[in-house]
Amino acid sequence: MTKDTAESAAVRPGPGPLPVVDLTGEPGSLAEHRETLRATVAAYGAVLVRGSVLPDRAAAIDAAGLLLAEPYEEYEGFAPRERYAPGVHSSSEWPPNQPMCMHHEASYALEVPSRLVFACLRAPESGGVTALADSQRVLADLPADLVARFELLGWELRRHYNELIGVAWPSAFGSQDPAAVEAYCRANDIGFRWDEDGGLRTRQVRPAVLKHPDSGRDGWFNQIAFLNEWTMDPAVRDYLALEFGEDGLPFTTRYGDGSPVEPETVELINEVYERHTVRVPWQDGDLMLVDNLRMAHSREPYQGSREIVVAMGDPVRR
Repeated sequence: MTKDTAESAAVRPGPGPLPVVDLTGEPGSLAEHRETLRATVAAYGAVLVRGSVLPDRAAAIDAAGLLLAEPYEEYEGFAPRERYAPGVHSSSEWPPNQPMCMHHEASYALEVPSRLVFACLRAPESGGVTALADSQRVLADLPADLVARFELLGWELRRHYNELIGVAWPSAFGSQDPAAVEAYCRANDIGFRWDEDGGLRTRQVRPAVLKHPDSGRDGWFNQIAFLNEWTMDPAVRDYLALEFGEDGLPFTTRYGDGSPVEPETVELINEVYERHTVRVPWQDGDLMLVDNLRMAHSREPYQGSREIVVAMGDPVRR
């Protein structure tokens, strides 16, 4: 399979191209075409592979091992997920009727996975698309003054780890030892303080724009809109604010100087993402290889059973 073959097999369901490569009838072809698939991702940001045989979770784990050179161990996760192997997990536990807005995996961390593998073992009855948006196009389409403000200040992520909602800090940091968590926070430029009841609050400021290490192009690389309180279901946000206080939400984002991000700004960012969103409905056995540094992804609401194995790998440090 050549790059030309990938281009001829591409479908264009949205404003940007997503190559779809059909390997039906080619046993073992995933391993044979590993370098070609990685080259296609370098050119386009992602590739959807159809016809690869993924009968079960073990096959998905093997496929991830073929396509990713090094696993990425996740810390600071924002939603529970089951770990299957180093760098390989279930998809995040998130209500099926609620969307997961566009984001890049671990964009709040100092070390981030550069590639992702999504393997579909069971497609839902409807919905549940893992949609993509090119962060470089998104950046170019955002208002210049908004981008300039975030480039100057960065973006701040505030988190409140507690036992009642989201991920408790022992799970997020992989340790029951507060001293180990504090050492991790110091090493990763994260401010922290402990609540009297044992909860943990953290703050970290990160750049909102990332220069891709291969292409040198800038992209809108963050989770400003996804992890912001104004993206939450209003009833859920109101309940959490009542339960924990305005400063005790499980997560929210701000400008890097600590000032609140306006609801209309969150809405604008999500509107720009939507203009550049590419959607291809899942089919059983599909596999998608994604450049996490370039392509944001989302998960849309769905009905029925859905099983997607997610692998992260090839970490890079900012």
